[in-house]
Amino acid sequence: MAMVAGTVELARWWWTFILRGVLAFGFGVVAFVSPPATIAALVLLFGAWALVDGVFHIAGAIQDRSMTRSFWLAVLEGVVSIIAGALALAFPDVAALSLLLIISAWSIVTGVVEVVMAIRLREQITGELWLALAGILSIVFGVLLFLFPTSGAITIVWIIGAFAIVFGITMIILGWRLRGIHQRASA
Repeated sequence: MAMVAGTVELARWWWTFILRGVLAFGFGVVAFVSPPATIAALVLLFGAWALVDGVFHIAGAIQDRSMTRSFWLAVLEGVVSIIAGALALAFPDVAALSLLLIISAWSIVTGVVEVVMAIRLREQITGELWLALAGILSIVFGVLLFLFPTSGAITIVWIIGAFAIVFGITMIILGWRLRGIHQRASA
């Protein structure tokens, strides 16, 4: 019974799902029609994300400093993220031209840090292989972006655009289904 009540409550907000879907779909279309506008938006989003990510890495490192020997690695990863984000936000025109190089360098450095952290965590936890694998994938991604920046920019914009369109469609469908539930519950 609680699950039905939760669904009915969620269905009251059906229109927000449709709105999110329409916005995502629109962003996806813009990504295909105007890659430069999409890249400019990505510069700002990347800058904000890297800043927040860096702050949380440093805060987490400070909070857990007595429990881990990798304190300085987490702080380093946070500082690199903050610097990359600040550069992208401070110089958006330049960052638009060099966004992939910034992301490439950031990806390589954080990948190396994740591999080193995985090696150090090997003594404390199981499953550190996943952190090492994430680090290796991050390094490979950064190297590929560095070697093929133009292809990388267009490819990333198209991938994001395709994702936004598919995500938008699914949110619109969910919103319409919730609308039906809302209408039945209101009757």
